[in-house]
Amino acid sequence: MHHFKTVPHVMIENGGSHKLAALLDQDALPHKVFVVTDNGLQKLGLLDPALASLHEASIETMVFDRVLADPPQEIVLAGAEQARRFGADMILGFGGGSPMDTAKVISALVGSKQPIETMYGVGLVKGPRLPLMLIPTTAGTGSEVTNVAILTTGKTEKQGIVSDALYADRVLLDAGLTLGLPKSITVATGIDAMVHAIEAYTSLPQKNPLS
Repeated sequence: MHHFKTVPHVMIENGGSHKLAALLDQDALPHKVFVVTDNGLQKLGLLDPALASLHEASIETMVFDRVLADPPQEIVLAGAEQARRFGADMILGFGGGSPMDTAKVISALVGSKQPIETMYGVGLVKGPRLPLMLIPTTAGTGSEVTNVAILTTGKTEKQGIVSDALYADRVLLDAGLTLGLPKSITVATGIDAMVHAIEAYTSLPQKNPLS
């Protein structure tokens, strides 16, 4: 028997980030959204329409834009502490794979207060997490629909956290966000998408009828 699981709610709309507040769970609207992104996206202004939509709905936001590629554990912990102090009741990951992976782990850290060292591995995230929404700005990583986060621990070592608790509650795919990226990022993430497709088709132990 084959099993397939991913996020429960994926929305696809060009320009959807301009009306982000209307795409949140209207039965449980957040009051304070902690936005996880990187400094480059912040400078490009890609986040501005989404923030404007939230502010128009009287939703308070705080932007954490310190995410780096292959996010270091200390950056994730700093983000979690900032989210706690802010009193966040929802985490929004906005960007490529690194901001989204960071947002996943921050939602678990703030929601459960579980030490991050005990999360590495498969199925080890315990307790609740904060509501989580992801908005990718690239076409390649696929992090928005997976239950995996890869962090850098120490100087170079990478460790993974794999848990169903990391599946986002909602995902928004807004193709318009990809238009503002530098050409090099568009090319690199396009190759990433192609490699993922080939891997899904050819992986002997993991492929399934859907892939």
